[in-house]
Amino acid sequence: MSNEARPDTTTATSTLLRVQDLQTTIPVDEGTIVPVGGVDFEIGVGETLGFVGESGCGKSVTAQSILQIVPQPSSVSGTIDFRIRDGTTVALATMDPMGEEIRRIRGREVAMIFQEPMTSFSPIHRIGFQITEAIGLHRTKDEDEQRRITLELLDWVGIPQPERVIDAYPMQLSGGMRQRAMIAMALSCEPQLLIADEPTTALDVTVQAQVLQLLKRLQRETGMAIMFITHNLGVIAEMAERVAVMYLGQVAEYTTVDKLFFDPKHPYTQLLLKSIPKVGRKARVRLDSITGTVPVPIDLPDRCYFMDRCPFAMKGVCDKARPPLYDLGDGHQVRCYLYAPEGEKE
Repeated sequence: MSNEARPDTTTATSTLLRVQDLQTTIPVDEGTIVPVGGVDFEIGVGETLGFVGESGCGKSVTAQSILQIVPQPSSVSGTIDFRIRDGTTVALATMDPMGEEIRRIRGREVAMIFQEPMTSFSPIHRIGFQITEAIGLHRTKDEDEQRRITLELLDWVGIPQPERVIDAYPMQLSGGMRQRAMIAMALSCEPQLLIADEPTTALDVTVQAQVLQLLKRLQRETGMAIMFITHNLGVIAEMAERVAVMYLGQVAEYTTVDKLFFDPKHPYTQLLLKSIPKVGRKARVRLDSITGTVPVPIDLPDRCYFMDRCPFAMKGVCDKARPPLYDLGDGHQVRCYLYAPEGEKE
């Protein structure tokens, strides 16, 4: 449709990553799974962009698609333009997932913190070995220098006694220490963009707050951009400047954090916010919930994906075709026919 809006909240000189019409498909016996079905967004230099939504909405696969690490036999298409250190722009979507070119980008230019560090670290190799491996690949071949940098990194992320931790195995560390070690490994090559995929999910509230403060401090000190993925709207409020609300592989709403919380437009965003527990809520009052379940993304019909769960669904409108992103001004885009010009609702 001609009214499809593109995110345009950063200037050409400050844009670090631009993603347009990103699609990831996975062939299965039952048909084709589309975990990411046409996603558009930009991340500026030094900016934090949050991705929020229910489990299974495509947040993590979007991040994996950027780095071309989606499980095979998946295929990634669309435009993924990234500006590397020398100022040139490279097309990540066209690179061979197993090729040397994309391997120079991973870790050095774009790094990723995974959801569960216990499964992300190798259990049979020491923490220091796994961090120095990345340093040796992208920064220096000198082993003494690799160890020195690793010790500095472990100290930088707040790990006590780094001289002991560097020779420890992942199973010997607590969940919070493993997550800090994972952050140290991600930052070992001074990336321009850090993808944080649910980095606090498995941590208790106190450690979660410490990790969030650590990421904010490291961002101030390094100037890196962060793509922060979570299902926790409270974390989004703490970390991000702008946010993309995802539903079933598409961006449902794209706006600033302030507008997300004080002026949400998409029915899905509104229902998400209503489901959050609030201080002062009367005792024994049930939390609001979103009726229904997220459909399986296999051979989906050409209509609004949220229609069956939406209290504002319009028959004859929402079931005709998938809505585009409508631009409401000031960088606020919403994928909903409630905001379509009157002529499109007929």
